[in-house]
Amino acid sequence: MTSRGLRIDEHDAFDRPRRRTRPRTKDRPDCSDAAIGVVLTIDRGRYRLLVDDRELVAVKARRLGRSAVIVGDEVRVVGDISGDEGTLCRIVAVEQRRTVLRRTADDDDPYERPIVANADQLVIVTALADPPPRTGMIDRILVAGYDAGLRPLLCLTKADLASPDDLLARYGPLDIAVQVTAPGADLSGLRVVLADHRSVFVGHSGVGKSTLVNALIPDARRAIGSVNEVTGRGRHTSTSAIALRLPPLLGHPGDPGWVIDTPGVRSFGLSHVAPARIVAAFEDLAALIADCPRGCTHTAAEPECALDAAVRRGDLPAARLESFRRMLGSGQ
Repeated sequence: MTSRGLRIDEHDAFDRPRRRTRPRTKDRPDCSDAAIGVVLTIDRGRYRLLVDDRELVAVKARRLGRSAVIVGDEVRVVGDISGDEGTLCRIVAVEQRRTVLRRTADDDDPYERPIVANADQLVIVTALADPPPRTGMIDRILVAGYDAGLRPLLCLTKADLASPDDLLARYGPLDIAVQVTAPGADLSGLRVVLADHRSVFVGHSGVGKSTLVNALIPDARRAIGSVNEVTGRGRHTSTSAIALRLPPLLGHPGDPGWVIDTPGVRSFGLSHVAPARIVAAFEDLAALIADCPRGCTHTAAEPECALDAAVRRGDLPAARLESFRRMLGSGQ
């Protein structure tokens, strides 16, 4: 009891002052009039964007969450969008993604890791030697690409060290577009297939992905690593994904395209992939599996798979089914 007759609880006397905050509301601000930009790269909480051909630096609104924004996202931004040195804007919303390329750490990991948004072409970069090609990795990246709805392109580097014939024979039945390159080679054919696309480059460490990007975009200055002579493994040189505009293509009046370079990977988990989505990516196979029994996995172990019946009838080349099942098996 104080001298004025007021009672003070002994616990309240040493309690922290209570915060006075406004009551929370579920109403979100209207961002429909905010400027739209594309996320080019992310570095330590800063997002570099392209808005109306101006490069801006942005932070993300806290309510969007830690992993809500990835490279390739189309986002709405508010604040200073002048692009002047030292200015900073804020990402307040993410537009709906058309595609998302994902992977998991391994096949037992339940957590998806989005790599890039809104790409439409997947360029799987693999070396023909130094390090040798890992067909299991190629198959896994293909599965993830088909699951994401991306058009696959196999880019074989270091053709000066080994022949591409074995890989061409392996993936030919899947009708996958292939580009073969060597150091100093003419890349005009590759530039043509990259034009008018947002292409995400994915590959094992050390396959020459950054060297290829630097050849396509001289101003890119992507770091280049080497391959360990003992393990045959490449060293990670690119530490974050980055979207880069390709230079104008001579004789091509349209968009020269974009390349999204990603860090080299040493594993590609597929626990997020459903086999039915992979089959759906092949129109001829999807039409045939309508006669499969319920729950058919379309593997060679299925005694009544309609794909086997199609081969026997001559409606499906056996090599195509074999290649498809080998790839599908990498995700199961």
